[in-house]
Amino acid sequence: MLLLSATSPLPEKLAARLTEEQRQAIIESPRNQRAAAVALALTLPDPEALALIASAVGLDVASNLETDPVTRGLLPARLAHDYQVIPIKYGAADKAENADGAPELPPALVPLHLATSWPPDDVIVDWVRTFTARPLVWHLAVPERVHQLIVETFGVGSGSLEDSDDAYIAPEAVHTEEEVVDEDAAVVRFVSDVIAQAIDDQATDIHFEPQEGQLRIRYRVDGLLVPVPVPENLRRFQDAIISRLKIMARLNISEKRLPQDGRINFKTDGTTLDIRVSTFPTIYAESISLRLLNTKKEAYSMEKLGMSEAEQKQVIEVLDYPHGIILVTGPTGSGKSTSLNAFLRKINSTDLRLITIEDPIEYEVPGANQMQVRPEIGLTFASALRHVLRQDPDVIMVGEIRDRETADIAIRASLTGHLVFSTLHTNDAAGAITRLVDMGIEPFLVASAIELVIAQRLVRRLCPECSRHQVVNKTKLRDTLAIFGVPESEADPITTLKGPVGCDRCRGTGYRGRIGLFEIFRLNEELHDLVLKRESTRSLAACALRHGMQTLPQSGWEKVKAGYTTIEEVLRVVTIAEK
Repeated sequence: MLLLSATSPLPEKLAARLTEEQRQAIIESPRNQRAAAVALALTLPDPEALALIASAVGLDVASNLETDPVTRGLLPARLAHDYQVIPIKYGAADKAENADGAPELPPALVPLHLATSWPPDDVIVDWVRTFTARPLVWHLAVPERVHQLIVETFGVGSGSLEDSDDAYIAPEAVHTEEEVVDEDAAVVRFVSDVIAQAIDDQATDIHFEPQEGQLRIRYRVDGLLVPVPVPENLRRFQDAIISRLKIMARLNISEKRLPQDGRINFKTDGTTLDIRVSTFPTIYAESISLRLLNTKKEAYSMEKLGMSEAEQKQVIEVLDYPHGIILVTGPTGSGKSTSLNAFLRKINSTDLRLITIEDPIEYEVPGANQMQVRPEIGLTFASALRHVLRQDPDVIMVGEIRDRETADIAIRASLTGHLVFSTLHTNDAAGAITRLVDMGIEPFLVASAIELVIAQRLVRRLCPECSRHQVVNKTKLRDTLAIFGVPESEADPITTLKGPVGCDRCRGTGYRGRIGLFEIFRLNEELHDLVLKRESTRSLAACALRHGMQTLPQSGWEKVKAGYTTIEEVLRVVTIAEK
């Protein structure tokens, strides 16, 4: 194995293929991001870049990693976190039994297999040898998987909450002796680590939930709540962690009886997040929820949302209208604001004046004038919209229609020559019409103003690295298609469908990211008449289906056939909402 020196953290074979600027960027990256930096510099896929790095230093690439419980206590958590190193099981059990039946080697001489996200240098090797005399066998592995195993083994942020008498303190982590042993500083680091880990996992929410005898932390990733492994000694830091979060959000830490709302500006790796904080008193302590919002994150195009060409054509046709209302409906977290942002970017030009009224502002739109509502000072959606109409807008986006006043102003704005985008909380597209009528809006105004309603959901996308075709059960498939409202005959030519497997890239889940399902409801003359007659949601939906509308389950089936997701995902997200 070629050992890297602390002064030369890049293997020579690799450095020769890089410019000085690229080499410097890789060296300055955190250890678990260097492989990705190499892939970017050489324009290679991540697996090829990892294989190239491994070849340059004479290491193999380990896959399907599993931690070794026997060696769990050999390395301190802080060392594992700092250097992204974790003991693993590798191959058959290491034994040194001779052919003549000689006894095994002592445990101290059995090789210790270590997975790391970047080739070790002499400093790392020296530190590891401080804690074990066993021979070291190093392996490169997918950085995300190494980090996940460290978190699963030691708990998120465990390096911050280790006891102050720990024998290991990384040289670059030392500032002052007081900082190392100060409990308050440890809690500050722990909270920052938890938020940073959530960002790495692409979580949308973090929940700190006090339970009897423990503090549970969960992330919402791809729409599902995921328990976060935490250090064993977390319980004694519970009050300090809750107080730290309230201080960061500028809340009253002495008020523990009433719910409070606040916000945190969190900076990490050059990214600034706007975090919305909500506290809620429970029988054990205050439960705290954090909503993570990154206004600088990559915006989605209509293609990336998952819209088919036919769906995009329907939407784009209405986007060209000079006036009218486009509504996107669905529950919280179904991607409504992301879709509206994609529509805005599609029509954004120097010829149009775009104004948005949002709570919160989730994406920055170049050239648009974006306003954050502040109900505490009287700046609500309705009052803001009333003033926006005096700003000569061409396109207005209202984050959500929550009440009759906002709905009334939005509809009248559309009737006076403005294109209005907004969202509404309904289960399906047709329900948006009856919801507006229930709010007190006259049916003739609704029928005249509404041009398009899109109901949407988000389902998890199959991991492109490991998903495989699997044989389907025809009987079960026909039953499912009947639930989806799809002709059972569509099951006849289907013999296999893609399913999840699980790999290091998707952290064993079989899924990476999400994709949208869409139900597009467009008013025609027949529907216009039904709205004027105050017909039910069911009648409106039945009419739209006769005119070719595709339902959410049917949209889900199209995504399943295309290999983007699974029937189980569609059933989980859609059928529950349709009941």
